[in-house]
Amino acid sequence: MNAELIWTVLFEVLGGLGIFLLGMKYMSEGLQAVSGERLRKIITAVTDNRFTAVIVGLTVTCIIQSSSITTVMVVGLVNSAMMTLTQAIGVIFGANIGTTITGWILTLKVGKYGLPLLGISAFLFLFSKNERVRYTGMAMMGIGMIFFGLELMSNGFKPLRTVPEFLHWLHSVEATSYFGVLKCVAVGCILTMIVQSSSAMLGITMGLASTGMIDFATAGSLVMGENIGTTITAFLASIGTNTNAKRAAYAHIVFNVLGVIWITAIALPFYFPFITKILGQNPNLMLMLDNGEPSYPHIMPAIALVHTVFNVTNTLIFLPFVGLLAKLVTKLVPEKGAPEVPHLTYLDVRMLDTPALSVIQSQKQILFMGESVELMLEKLSKVLENAEPDEEIEKKIFHRENILDNVQKEVMVFLGELISGQVPHDIMEKARRQMRMADEYESVSDYAAAVLKGLRKLRKNELVFAPEGMEEFKDLNRRVLDYVKKVNAAVRFEDSKAAMMLLPVSADITRIMKDYRQRHLDRLTEGKVTALSSLVYTDMINSYRRMKDHTLNIAEVAAGEK
Repeated sequence: MNAELIWTVLFEVLGGLGIFLLGMKYMSEGLQAVSGERLRKIITAVTDNRFTAVIVGLTVTCIIQSSSITTVMVVGLVNSAMMTLTQAIGVIFGANIGTTITGWILTLKVGKYGLPLLGISAFLFLFSKNERVRYTGMAMMGIGMIFFGLELMSNGFKPLRTVPEFLHWLHSVEATSYFGVLKCVAVGCILTMIVQSSSAMLGITMGLASTGMIDFATAGSLVMGENIGTTITAFLASIGTNTNAKRAAYAHIVFNVLGVIWITAIALPFYFPFITKILGQNPNLMLMLDNGEPSYPHIMPAIALVHTVFNVTNTLIFLPFVGLLAKLVTKLVPEKGAPEVPHLTYLDVRMLDTPALSVIQSQKQILFMGESVELMLEKLSKVLENAEPDEEIEKKIFHRENILDNVQKEVMVFLGELISGQVPHDIMEKARRQMRMADEYESVSDYAAAVLKGLRKLRKNELVFAPEGMEEFKDLNRRVLDYVKKVNAAVRFEDSKAAMMLLPVSADITRIMKDYRQRHLDRLTEGKVTALSSLVYTDMINSYRRMKDHTLNIAEVAAGEK
């Protein structure tokens, strides 16, 4: 074989594949940015209703334009306990249907317009100041790159039609028998595992078919193998996750493998003839163009139809057996002997490919921090009420403060990674607000622990507050706790109006604190308290003031103030 020809083909096909994959990435990111809010609403609509889960998976995959990203996202959601196994299986079913839209996009006869589309949309993306226009341009630029990449791959394969050695190898894997179908399935599976993109392999398959180098049956068999190969992405993503997340990845594998097993058994005698009948044309029909180039106008729609009918039929067959599939993967991935160490956060780096959903995960963690601060203040209230120290409660307060220190670090790292990528302005703003809230909540927990340290210092030095002073702290704790609860509710429901109404409450608490401080100074002047206990009192009241100030900052963020 001519070495120069090999390098020419290799460079053109690899270049086309690279542009194709980059186009898929840009299209996915652009569509996500344009549909961010809608995407968040869709994913939170997942219920235990299997039909709803399928629709969610289908819709999300159509938006993201990648079943691999969807399934990795599902593994991440299950790993962070935001989705159950049965919900995940339904979403995976829908993702398998949603990914077939890529095949139909590739059938559009606009390969020669790919480069102009890429150029025009690149200007929109680079020079438009309207963010929605910019990301729409980014999605269009991705589509242009997909078409141009496919055109390059198709043209790259054309010279191989005159190479006997390559044609001989292709003939050795033709789907002319059941064994031949299985060989094609294996080749499609292995190549997809290597490329890590079923869409890219579908593009390569269509490129080979459009030049007449492989026939319809061979192309259809390769596509079925690609359905198995695409499961490797979710499997790799499940490494290091909890048991349920591994089960979700295994459910994807079992579903696709079982589907391919039954369809390959009837592929040659029934399935491929059925597709031909629906199409109304022979996919292998060759037409000669005016320039003498052969054309196969019906084979690409036929391949897309093979992909779609297979996935839709497979989903309809397995949908009634979601429960059984869940039981099967539960047996395949049993519970670990030792209890799994719970994660500190819901955060999962697998979600960074879907920024619109990443902020849902991080928001869950912000709510966790708010609830933890509430819990600390409730326990602190019990410490203040009890005449005798309760070591168990005090340990829990300090333990929770340590947890929030670590959670804040994880949130900041996660959101830092998120905003360092290509994300739209609204996601950037949400992430920045969440980072500020995480910092403020962690500070509240620090000062709650500081109050407890003050009480312990009193006990250690055998000091006491005046009865009025202890009552003042009980009242302050109640007021700050109530303020934290109301601010948390505004954050939880994203109610900016409620948060705005809470801003003046801070000033009321400040006035009460000043009044209590003045009363304490009067008691000190009258000799009712010692100077050392006065220092502890001052430190503790300052801690409550700082807790109130940081809670006010959270309310300002929730109200939309800078």
